[in-house]
Amino acid sequence: MTIAKSLAALALGLCAGWAQAQDCSIHTTRAACPGKETQSYAKCDGKAACEKAVEAASAQACQALAVKACANDRLDITRSKVIKASYKGQALSSASGKEDFCADYEKRATEFDQCPK
Repeated sequence: MTIAKSLAALALGLCAGWAQAQDCSIHTTRAACPGKETQSYAKCDGKAACEKAVEAASAQACQALAVKACANDRLDITRSKVIKASYKGQALSSASGKEDFCADYEKRATEFDQCPK
């Protein structure tokens, strides 16, 4: 095998490994507190919604990452989030069977809808 063919095979193998490691997709839609859209949407390049590929070894691991993505520590900036997830192209549901993982988020009452009046 020539050096060029060896390098090409190596590159294809690395790409396949990366694609495999990125099987989990987390889709986030944020609702901003009034006047805080710029700061709230910054994590999605200025948009209210975006999708990010993340590493997950299984559908269960992807579900756990989706729940974790519900966390909101910017209470005066982001009013709420809707988090949806898919693993290897298949939509996932929360533990209670909902599309939005944040619907079941245990800290929803204390971390969502806390915008200053």
